[in-house]
Amino acid sequence: MRQSTASTVLIAVLLVGGCGVGPQDAASTATPPVTAPPATTAPTPTGTAFNPTDIAWLQLTVAMTERLLPVLDLVPARTTDPAWRRTAAQVATTRRAELDRARRLLADAAAPTTNPHEGHDMPGMVTAQEMTALRAASGQPFHRLLAGHLRAHLAQSVRIATSEQQSGIQPATVALAAAVVQSGTADLARLDHLDPA
Repeated sequence: MRQSTASTVLIAVLLVGGCGVGPQDAASTATPPVTAPPATTAPTPTGTAFNPTDIAWLQLTVAMTERLLPVLDLVPARTTDPAWRRTAAQVATTRRAELDRARRLLADAAAPTTNPHEGHDMPGMVTAQEMTALRAASGQPFHRLLAGHLRAHLAQSVRIATSEQQSGIQPATVALAAAVVQSGTADLARLDHLDPA
């Protein structure tokens, strides 16, 4: 019972900010309720179990990455700056590889194929309104918007991946979290060099 409660609390921390049903105001302090996955483990084909934190982290990572990639896809049409184009291409390549690994792990865990975060705006996710603003911008205004969204995504990705490293149990999932921390930290450093905040 204590372990189940601890898992539920941890998942609430992991999913900091929770799921909203609409765009989130950056100044808002309200935290919507968090729905945790069932407190059970799912065996992989090799018998290694996933705990609820593993599943919750993989699902959130997929949702966040799926929201980021369309932003990065805008870059070639919105700026001619080679440094921004190169950075966006590098981040997109890394994130697509991590997304593929996360999806495979969710399949191994026999987790639901539906995205539990579909339609929710969470920390590190670009909203529909923000995408509209990005599509309307170019040059330096686009760079400023892109830098802000990319920094928020990377920081949140590193934060939740660190939680998975500390509390996940499935080796391949924890290894993916370590890779996300490493790549996200490197990308943040690259972004800071390109666009100091």
